[in-house]
Amino acid sequence: MRPIRPRLALLGAALFAATALALATPATAAADTTAAPTVEEQRLDEAMPQEILRRSGFDDAAPNFARALAGVGSPAEAERVIAHEGGHLWQRAVDRVQGRGPAGGDLSRDDDRPLYWARLGMTRALGQWQPGFPLPEARRAALLTTLERTSRGEDSLDLPAGRHIKRIVVTGFDPFQLDDDVRRSNPSGAAALALDGTTIHTDNGPARVETAVFPVRWTDFADGTVERTLLPAFQSGPRRVDAYLTVSQGRVGRFDVERTNGAWRGGYPDNANLSRTETVPIPADVPTPRPQPQWTTTTLPYDKIVTANTGPTPVYDHTEVTEIPAGATTPVVRPNGPTPGSTARAGGGGDYLSNEIAYRATLLRDAVGLKAPGGHLHTPVLQFGPDNTDPATGQITDPDFVHNREAITAQVRSILTVVAATTR
Repeated sequence: MRPIRPRLALLGAALFAATALALATPATAAADTTAAPTVEEQRLDEAMPQEILRRSGFDDAAPNFARALAGVGSPAEAERVIAHEGGHLWQRAVDRVQGRGPAGGDLSRDDDRPLYWARLGMTRALGQWQPGFPLPEARRAALLTTLERTSRGEDSLDLPAGRHIKRIVVTGFDPFQLDDDVRRSNPSGAAALALDGTTIHTDNGPARVETAVFPVRWTDFADGTVERTLLPAFQSGPRRVDAYLTVSQGRVGRFDVERTNGAWRGGYPDNANLSRTETVPIPADVPTPRPQPQWTTTTLPYDKIVTANTGPTPVYDHTEVTEIPAGATTPVVRPNGPTPGSTARAGGGGDYLSNEIAYRATLLRDAVGLKAPGGHLHTPVLQFGPDNTDPATGQITDPDFVHNREAITAQVRSILTVVAATTR
């Protein structure tokens, strides 16, 4: 996922935002403890998000959640209710995309945006909830984390055991850069919803795919949401992954398999309108190599991916990085990857959260000794039709928009099939 920059048209994408966790603590059960809406939640009141919810049938998610909270009598019950409601939202979104149950409206089933906007309605309802019992700030924050994790599939990577089937984890991202165009969808999130719980058949046997969708927020990543989600699947055991693929939106008209990932945050604003410019921070409580490396490398079969007939859009082995060479102070672009001893300033996937999820996943892979194909894939930019490009006057969807998203998802599935065929 890459931020848009002039002339480059690069997009970025990519855990539990501190701003979203900053909820008031009730002094007493009767105190007014409502929290101000977050930056993301404030966008929810715009006309187009409301239309997306209405035309998908997901406009009932937040009101139903608020009613469920109203009947809660204790923090323990709140945890159970919130986990159930968050998991239900995730499964409802997966089912809609995969064609199960009613569509709920005329919005195309492949759309990832109902999940995003419905979740924000639920997090806002949680922020406004005034329970009839004291709820310390730390416990309220934990409840919000539960809602985030369960509604993103982060706690439900239900990989099967046994040698008869391969196990693959795929991740996507929320829509982003919504202040520029609140209509935006993220094809990586759409692909994740389409693939969750599915089975890919290859000459090497079947492969089960489990997915999750991550927020586009710097703070959540610093808090370790990627590592906490992936670690159970990466650790040794009968359900250990045989391959993984982190996916985000990249450049116009091409897929990129990112060869190298860098330990640098470039500071582009996230969905909370926060910026971070620093070395990628790794939580102290997760396995990680020491000292922290500047670079990590894909183990995806990039040579096979780029030569396979996976679909109409070209796929590239992308090797370029930006580094500060050893002994130097000025960043330079290296077309063929980093030089020894250099300091990262951008991986192949840039310096936004797509590079960061790739860096974190491959760093965790190396820390736990996982020997499996894994790395990052950038999709093409998801574009509206030529008569629907102005966010001020355009529609939330059009036939080209739907076709483009469906085509991207289909090619992600084909690329994943190539990856699955290379697993042991």
